[in-house]
Amino acid sequence: MVPGSNPLGDYMSGLYGVIGILLALRQREKTGRGQMIDVGIYEAVFRQLDEIAAVYGMFGRIREREGAGTVIACPHGHFRTKDDRWVAIACTTDKMFARLVEDAMGRPELASSGLYGIKTKRLAARKEVDALVSGWTMSLSRDDVMQKCIDAEVPIGQINSIADIFADPHFRARSDLVTVTVPDVGDVMVPGVFPKLSRTPGRIATLGPRLGEHTKEVLGALLDLTPAELKELRESRVI
Repeated sequence: MVPGSNPLGDYMSGLYGVIGILLALRQREKTGRGQMIDVGIYEAVFRQLDEIAAVYGMFGRIREREGAGTVIACPHGHFRTKDDRWVAIACTTDKMFARLVEDAMGRPELASSGLYGIKTKRLAARKEVDALVSGWTMSLSRDDVMQKCIDAEVPIGQINSIADIFADPHFRARSDLVTVTVPDVGDVMVPGVFPKLSRTPGRIATLGPRLGEHTKEVLGALLDLTPAELKELRESRVI
């Protein structure tokens, strides 16, 4: 996690916790016995590190930060466009790279085996290759770069800001943005239910309890405080 980012470990450990619950429920159906589920925050993040552990275990190589790129493919990263937006392009094979430079960029000479047509040569000249691709994307709008790569069957994705997401009809069509009415606040747009289930899709009924919403239930039903005692606590501004 870097400064200013979200606590990824908290989110990932929650997801792994749910997976553990589902696995335990399936096992209980077979055996009738429950079990403990042990999830560590750091362990959830460790499982996202791809090949880092295996590579170190075999070769002793410590992989440092590499930005948006990767050591196994080139070009493979984020590229700015003319309208100051960004796209992610990933060419993991020589054929993908050939389609990028020949069909999308119009630079077929770059795909020759003597230049950048072979992955090992591209990896050895990563800065030069990334600069060539960046120069091309900077000459076009994001939409134009997207369309050219799509037409050329080159893996590409636009890097969205939250404003892009709110304006994207695909997110609305998929119910990835839904409106929830919050008392005393109004309508709030939030991410929809995910994953999407065909028979029981679910819905977001509330964004959480209001301040003091369950005070009477907790203090009265669980702690057996009388209405008079609750009234006294309210009048003294304890609750």
